[in-house]
Amino acid sequence: MCRPILPPDQEHRDVTADENRETVLVEEEELVADQVAYYRARAPIYDQWWQRSGAYDRGPEMHGEWNRQLDQVEEELRAFSVRGNVLELAGGTGWWTERLAQSADQLTVVDSSPEVLEINRKRTARVDVEYIVADLFAWMPTSRYDVVFFSFWLSHVPRQRCTAFWSMVQSCLAPGGRVFLIDNHSDPDIPESDFQDPYVIHYEPDRHIRRLDDGREYRVVKVMYEPDELARQLTDLGWAADIKATRWFLYGAAHPG
Repeated sequence: MCRPILPPDQEHRDVTADENRETVLVEEEELVADQVAYYRARAPIYDQWWQRSGAYDRGPEMHGEWNRQLDQVEEELRAFSVRGNVLELAGGTGWWTERLAQSADQLTVVDSSPEVLEINRKRTARVDVEYIVADLFAWMPTSRYDVVFFSFWLSHVPRQRCTAFWSMVQSCLAPGGRVFLIDNHSDPDIPESDFQDPYVIHYEPDRHIRRLDDGREYRVVKVMYEPDELARQLTDLGWAADIKATRWFLYGAAHPG
């Protein structure tokens, strides 16, 4: 098909727009690559965050509150009843994989970091779990699953990729399939100094600059959702969702509407 002849100013605007879109895509790819590199490098100390140890230790009172909220999320996951053929996206070091493995008939875990999956494999200690090292922004399923689970991953998906991500999730589901998600939630009543991530050196809209103990710095996507905001987004994408939050955790279930 022949390209129509455009006025010079219109052609210039189109070229500029194309160049701007290409620049944004390149920057986004670099940001995502930086994020992958960060979590690979941080794998040996990642569990300090879960255990509220090391640099994350805020004392027994804060630790106790963390565990109480975590118990609430775990109770919701038990009530959700994970069963059948289960897929975990961004399985990380296996804190939640260990729990999924207790009731799943089959379990597949995907993550971009071989380092965290090695920790996951040792923690889960279930020999029939299938582990896949893959870029979750490029990976596509070859099976269908009764449950798709992901924790602390949605906040690392750039907003402009959310539609594609949820489309991929839907493609993973068998008829009647369900999703359970867990993520961070900000508590505005807690002073930032009391709960700030010690590895974040700069906060930007929807992203962090983080520095490891060896001085290396990385950019990481970090999109914080409120329950109503995420529920509306999922409704707009054709999902039915029940999203809740504690002070520090966002969680809930969804299925195609």
